[in-house]
Amino acid sequence: MALEAQDDGKVVEYRYAAPEDATRVLLIRHGASATVDPDEPVEMVDGYGDPGLDDDGHREAELIAERLAGTDIDAIYASGLRRTVETAEPLARRLGLEIEVEPRLREARFGEWEGGIWRVRITEGHPIAMQMIDEQRWDIVPGCEPVHEFANRVRAGLGAIAAAHPGGQVAVFAHGGVIGQAMAETAGSQSFPFNASDNASISEFVIDARRWRVRRFNDTAHLDVLAEKGAYAPT
Repeated sequence: MALEAQDDGKVVEYRYAAPEDATRVLLIRHGASATVDPDEPVEMVDGYGDPGLDDDGHREAELIAERLAGTDIDAIYASGLRRTVETAEPLARRLGLEIEVEPRLREARFGEWEGGIWRVRITEGHPIAMQMIDEQRWDIVPGCEPVHEFANRVRAGLGAIAAAHPGGQVAVFAHGGVIGQAMAETAGSQSFPFNASDNASISEFVIDARRWRVRRFNDTAHLDVLAEKGAYAPT
């Protein structure tokens, strides 16, 4: 960390500058996904529920693209599940970039509650769902991915992306649980409290071989346009 002295010899307040070899990672939660019908299971891919975006989600994706269109972005990544790819597509078109897939950044696997069933269970107040919220952990769901395995793959996935773009900036479209885990990795906190990131929110991390740093969390300023018009309300 270097401080600058003015001509009069006084030292100005330090302003953050990322290390030259660090990667700025804009970690973006996917837009609002399609609603769940308890009588119609969500399409599954490799054991994961794979809904696309609903109308609000597509509007959110366009607002993300508008917000970041003038930003220097070297690469765009998505988890490979439809909701992240569809959210990334407007920005990829504007910047002329291909969407690269990093499957390690898929959401935590919810075992017997995959395919949107977990959303139904929370809505109906299922005892395990209430216990999950009280204990701030989801690995009590039957067949759910162990917490340490999820943490390891998120760390590896983001670490690999950062290592591939030293000194650059990337946009990574992922999921609420991934963002919560990245916050835990960076701030030494529990991951669960940060799972409440809004759809289409932007969180920013600076990652290098020495450490991870968080620069912002749950930035949704780009969604204010629709909210002010009464045409959209974040959920």
